Amino acid sequence: MLKEKYGSVALVAGASEGLGAAYAKALAQEGFDLVLVARREEPLKKIADETHQKYGVNVICVPCDLSQPNAMEQLLDKLGSIEIHFLVYNAAMSHIGPFLDLPANNQIEMATTNMVTPLKMVHHFGEKMMTKGKGGIVLMTSLAAFQGSPFIATYAATKSFLLSLAEGLWFEWKANGVDVIGCCAGATATPNYVKSNPTKFKFFQPQVQSPEEVVDECLKKMGKVPSCITGRGNRLASFFMRKIFSKKMAVSIMGNATKKMYGNNW
Repeated sequence: MLKEKYGSVALVAGASEGLGAAYAKALAQEGFDLVLVARREEPLKKIADETHQKYGVNVICVPCDLSQPNAMEQLLDKLGSIEIHFLVYNAAMSHIGPFLDLPANNQIEMATTNMVTPLKMVHHFGEKMMTKGKGGIVLMTSLAAFQGSPFIATYAATKSFLLSLAEGLWFEWKANGVDVIGCCAGATATPNYVKSNPTKFKFFQPQVQSPEEVVDECLKKMGKVPSCITGRGNRLASFFMRKIFSKKMAVSIMGNATKKMYGNNW
């Protein structure tokens, strides 16, 4: 069991819905007590109540805006003496559209949420895990991390950072009993994905998975590989994009696919 291997308390950042909520429930089923972190307090408490009632584990909610420069300091202040043995960083900001349509300040907020805050969390909690000689860290990344992705350029770049970070730390820390994995998800039926209302198309149509499917695949790979791509269709598409097509073609496919999905003539 994961709890026996890593410890008793798991923190899930970005836990109010979708993949984060699925991680919370899967880890609670494994017996972990939970610290759930997200910007919106109401849906966070709902997930916490449901998880506590179903699995009987202790759940603490920490409302926190992870796009703020001092988010880590706020989180540590609220955690007090609570130790974290398993970390899932799922929180993310994204923007679909031309790069210059989003002001620089918003781009910086995205970079803070997707790179700076998780870097701080991995450094802080990872150091303590290394000292104890056990722990687990999941960094949620994306298929967009493998090449430049027009119209989601900053988001894709931040996911590349997380993927590279996870893979590097997997090697550095594995001998000390700390497992790190970068989980590359494709299209996932989260509330945000559904709200974006993407148009279906035939060529490289995203293989939509449920959050539960993504989480199950990732947790089964913990400690075995530095990163994983969830979903057979996603792995096949990624193989063609990385191994068969030229970089120019792969980037062009991503740009054209995004335009077709969202029906815009950018």
